[in-house]
Amino acid sequence: MASVTLKTVSKRWGGIVAVDAISLDIADGEFVVLLGPSGCGKTTTMRMVAGLEDPTGGEIRIGDRIVNDVPPGERDLAMVFQNYGLYPHMTVAENIGYPLKVARVPKPEREQRVRAAAARVDLEAFLHRKPQALSGGQRQRVALARAIVRTPKLFLMDEPLSNLDAKLRVSMRAQLRHLQHELATTTIYVTHDQVEAMTLADRVAVLSQGKLQQVGAPLEIYNHPVNVFVAGFLGSPSMNLIAATMDAGRIEHPAFSFALDRVRPGNITIGQRPEDMRIVHPERGDFRAEVFSAELLGDAALITVRLGRDFIAVKAEKDCPARMGEVVGIAFDRAALHLFDHATGERLFDASRVLPIRSGAQAQ
Repeated sequence: MASVTLKTVSKRWGGIVAVDAISLDIADGEFVVLLGPSGCGKTTTMRMVAGLEDPTGGEIRIGDRIVNDVPPGERDLAMVFQNYGLYPHMTVAENIGYPLKVARVPKPEREQRVRAAAARVDLEAFLHRKPQALSGGQRQRVALARAIVRTPKLFLMDEPLSNLDAKLRVSMRAQLRHLQHELATTTIYVTHDQVEAMTLADRVAVLSQGKLQQVGAPLEIYNHPVNVFVAGFLGSPSMNLIAATMDAGRIEHPAFSFALDRVRPGNITIGQRPEDMRIVHPERGDFRAEVFSAELLGDAALITVRLGRDFIAVKAEKDCPARMGEVVGIAFDRAALHLFDHATGERLFDASRVLPIRSGAQAQ
């Protein structure tokens, strides 16, 4: 096993900056997810760790070894890609054992290790099949078995579940998490899916435009995003973000007013997650608004209202009676508010410093 250290690692193509001075320490045996939208630099970062891209600047270590100039084949890592990369003319057993065949592992040992790897991902009954006779989830498990059969120091996974349907993704997430815990192999996992990040990671590294935005445990990032980008990207549905102003110790908005402590005057952004807001009687809320849409999610209802130019999502009980076109009251959870500087997007302070809210002018 091995730790991974990135020290001010950058990647440029001419004037295009794909990765901008990223520094990240990944502990031995840790599962770290690189999370961000398309084009944020997460895959490029992983490819530099793999040796498939050369960094323009900075230092990459695997264990105690600087690997900037080490060929990919000498880094002792295994990769799992979005496309399974299976050889169609080979059986499952031959696909899994191919890295060992290339490494000239004796056939008896190779067969034993192939069976052991297949057992870890429940593929023993499929070893003689060809890939075309397998489902998508089974093919992905073959790719995983091919990666673990070598017992590498490091796993690199680039959106391996993207091609699976929703039900398969759920089951494969559980299998992946259990497998990584069982093997205790350092893993870097790339995805744009925040649900995968929240469910799989020991820590999440959020990237945007080539820059590292925040690193931490999933719940820490979810509860305490450092800026507006992280707040809006993590969560489904995403955090509600409302522009307001701060003046004379109060936040002013046409629909409500906050009394605050130790916030400088100026433009700010208020954030609150949909599950922290409540649908109440129109006369009892912090503001009132017309229901724009009402969606039943199964375990809950998602109510969207219009507040000026903003659409505010509220996660309510599944039997919530609110209907489209109806005027409802919306109540904030005063202990779960997030406040950000409007110009920089940076977090101002913890929600625990927010004082009680009073109702202001009603939303139109």
